[in-house]
Amino acid sequence: MAVLHGVSQPECLLCSSNGPDVHERGRIIPLSADLCDRCWNKVANELAVCEGATAAPDPEFGPDDLEWVEPRTCRQCHAPVRCYPTNYDRWVELATFELPAKKVPPGHRWRLMRPRAANTPIPVATVAIRIGAIDPTPGEPVIPAHEFVCRKQGG
Repeated sequence: MAVLHGVSQPECLLCSSNGPDVHERGRIIPLSADLCDRCWNKVANELAVCEGATAAPDPEFGPDDLEWVEPRTCRQCHAPVRCYPTNYDRWVELATFELPAKKVPPGHRWRLMRPRAANTPIPVATVAIRIGAIDPTPGEPVIPAHEFVCRKQGG
């Protein structure tokens, strides 16, 4: 009976484990692979390091919090940055402006997507997606990763 118990549950693509924590991962663009929590965290962390999405998330505030919150700034150059979650639940700091794609190296090009709730036109979040599969046209606006435009990165 123990063998039949796991048959109805999805199997992790990487470690072949079965369980309630195995399911399809990714926001907006599903990764179309069933992964367990442990394998998902490993894959997402490796992808985050590759893409530069290693920022800490913004603190969460409750509805009764009344303290003032300053806009986020870069710890190195003190320029304002925007921090967004990625498709794989990690966070990236982006510049506050757009540039034409021809001025931003491919590894630093990001776009913001606004997923909508089911059966409604109302966006429920903003998610950063790194542009990688299809190159944008040279004049198409993209949002550069802050590390690309940071004034302190070069020296």
